[in-house]
Amino acid sequence: MIKRILILLLVITVSSCVKESYFGYSSYGNIKELVVSNQAKNAVIDTKNLSVEIEIPGGVDLSTITIQSINLSSFSTSDKKVGDVLDLNEPAQIQVVAEDGSVYNWTVTSFVASVTPQIDNSDFNLWYKTGSGYYEPGADANTTVWGTGNPGTQILNKLATTPFDFGNGNYGAKLETLDNGKLAGTFGAPISAGSIFTGKFDSDKIDPSNPQAAIDFGIPFVGRPAKLRLKYKFSPGAVNKNKQGDVLPYPDMLDIYALLEVRFSGKIQRLGTAWLRSSDDTSEFNTVEIPFNYGELDSSFPDYMKPVDGVYVSQDSAQFVLPTHITFVASSSYDGANFAGAIGSELIVDDVEMVYDED
Repeated sequence: MIKRILILLLVITVSSCVKESYFGYSSYGNIKELVVSNQAKNAVIDTKNLSVEIEIPGGVDLSTITIQSINLSSFSTSDKKVGDVLDLNEPAQIQVVAEDGSVYNWTVTSFVASVTPQIDNSDFNLWYKTGSGYYEPGADANTTVWGTGNPGTQILNKLATTPFDFGNGNYGAKLETLDNGKLAGTFGAPISAGSIFTGKFDSDKIDPSNPQAAIDFGIPFVGRPAKLRLKYKFSPGAVNKNKQGDVLPYPDMLDIYALLEVRFSGKIQRLGTAWLRSSDDTSEFNTVEIPFNYGELDSSFPDYMKPVDGVYVSQDSAQFVLPTHITFVASSSYDGANFAGAIGSELIVDDVEMVYDED
């Protein structure tokens, strides 16, 4: 069975890499992703018009914007690389050459970022259908800022994160903790916890023993919100168990948190923390506001809220510095990454919003 799963993963991985170049030389010359210095949000990429729009905070010197990451169509090349400078005072050009020699001239422009940014599609009203037939949050795979664990669990015919229909075109995200079956439990993966997060699930990095190995958490973000507001409903499953199947003496709990981070030169420093972990069974939808705590968390905060490596921004800069990224995560079982949780735990999340202090 494990061999069959690994073979299936290989097929999925290979097909995802070569779908743009099935026979002969590929004519695709798309920019799939572009990340630059001081970027406020994910770039808006228009493959029809060959354009990229990037949101940059006010006051940034647009003549010294550097490329931090550029992802192109398979087998294509460009005249710009990581480390190159773009002068975005005027539209900048990036030339992409496809495998078959076709030339595509892309235009990169910038605009001033909002001082009170929100996360795109944080009301979860947009869901797109994947090639495998299930739905993921966002308008499409190229532009979405949201990921789920579904790409890893669907090989077991399990979808722990699905759209929840409120009616009249209003949707939320439904997260469930599912039974993976006896065989999967024998190999140390008894459950799949529903999850939704800002970032990407990389199928090339799937590790059945470590669900988070395939997740690249976080998206560009430059706001300093005071609170995290959202609507949710939670019902814990009846029996909470650890990875080994032992019954735990406490109920399952939801996890909802947002982390503001400063990322620079491969290092991540924690700036702000907003966290809700609860076992409360709610029969109705609750709207909750969770405060962001800026700077280092003292001993009054539980350890699970603190960065594993203990790295924070300096206390002085915590009072004014802008983050570069935000990581938002919601899960139907707080310890689902370790395959612990109660089958049947259900969390529905909607209308995630950053709340800013009024000046």
